[in-house]
Amino acid sequence: MLDDWRLFFREYLRNFHHTGAVSPSSRFLAAALARHVSENPGNGAAPRRVLEVGPGTGAVTRQIVASLGPFDRFDLVEWNSRFVDCLRRRFETEAPWKAVADRVRVIHAPVQDLPREGAYQAIVSGLPLNNFAVADVEQILEAFRGLLAPGGTLSFFEYIAVRPARALVSGRADRQRLKGIGQALEQILARHEFHRDCVWPNLPPAWVHHVRLS
Repeated sequence: MLDDWRLFFREYLRNFHHTGAVSPSSRFLAAALARHVSENPGNGAAPRRVLEVGPGTGAVTRQIVASLGPFDRFDLVEWNSRFVDCLRRRFETEAPWKAVADRVRVIHAPVQDLPREGAYQAIVSGLPLNNFAVADVEQILEAFRGLLAPGGTLSFFEYIAVRPARALVSGRADRQRLKGIGQALEQILARHEFHRDCVWPNLPPAWVHHVRLS
């Protein structure tokens, strides 16, 4: 775990834009993000497909792995090649991860590149959306809509008060970017959010949004 933390921090220093935090998600944030994987276990009659987007070193992945049913399939899509290598190593070497490895794919690509086949009953996203351009956020949200099966659940997070706090100290262009991201998220949340978790024991504290897009 210490090695994973060091890798995460190095990647934060190298590329804050895509990493977005100084440390992996706490176990409390991980549990909240994986809530609808954990609370709705799959079975032989109704196996699930689960997608994790932006898993990093696997803090949330660990929670999902522990919650998979015996017939569930699990895809992870990660843009950072160093995180991809870390995840693949964990599925090859760590006992709980090895137990499900034959039903797992680690995909080295942005989520926007996945075929939008409405295949996933649960999507868990660790992407730092407030770091991206507005157009990128809109494309990511549209990708989620295309990837989620009817009645499926999308869970994602944002740090509490970070967007308004950053807007106070940012220049005009970044304030406009943050405003556009807020508007894009609000269009989703106002119509589709059915539950929200507040996770204080995390660095920084976070909201976890749970939505159904159909």
